[in-house]
Amino acid sequence: MTAAISEPPIARGTMPLAGHLREARRRSLRAATALLIAVVAGYLVADPILDLLRRPIDELAASREATLNYDTVTAAFDLKLKIAVFAGVVLSSPVWIAELFAFVTPGLTRRERRATYGFLAAALPLFAAGCTFGFLIFPHMVRVLAGFSATEDATILTATYYVDFVLRVVLATGIAFVLPVFVVALNLLGILSARTLRRSWRIIVVLIALFSALVTPAADMMSMFFVALPMTVLFGAALVISHVHDHRAAGRHERGAACSA
Repeated sequence: MTAAISEPPIARGTMPLAGHLREARRRSLRAATALLIAVVAGYLVADPILDLLRRPIDELAASREATLNYDTVTAAFDLKLKIAVFAGVVLSSPVWIAELFAFVTPGLTRRERRATYGFLAAALPLFAAGCTFGFLIFPHMVRVLAGFSATEDATILTATYYVDFVLRVVLATGIAFVLPVFVVALNLLGILSARTLRRSWRIIVVLIALFSALVTPAADMMSMFFVALPMTVLFGAALVISHVHDHRAAGRHERGAACSA
């Protein structure tokens, strides 16, 4: 008579694959429900959002012929749906971000969870500030770029392209404001040292200036300065944090070497 083969005990705090699948399905359903509700809300406010985006075009129309153009029969509905989806993703972001990290963080150590929450606490406000900044500067960009044409010419913009342009500017500035947080994260992981950042500061400043010139193609230097200044300050803060971390890590290494000697 053969003995029954017993299954290996499940370690405390772990979850079987079926449990992970159920947890993923449950949290995905919550996130999808929140997203669907937010998309509906975004569709209801799509017209006011488009009116807000259209203001620079209305200002141009005071001095020249300037309009938004829909090049297909369904273009207006497609644009409204695109705005609704984008607004829905933004409005529901607290829910799906919380559900995502609630699913991921139980598998992390206490130190990894602390680092993850610290990263989110720094990245999310900076991303929101960057997007807000991009939203504030895009009307100036529209006026300057459209101003390169003669006043006798008509400025007829495809609505879909125009909205995509605004979204790219807003997302680009938001991502740019978060980049210093990634620099600090790479330093904490031991991939990027403070010494490397100090040696590359000239290249970083040039890249910041180039990015500022691209997102603010204006004739005056002040708009470029107002974009470059906060980015430079953020990278300076990232350099200081990286330097403090490397200094503490070197001190711990020296104390450990002294104790083992």
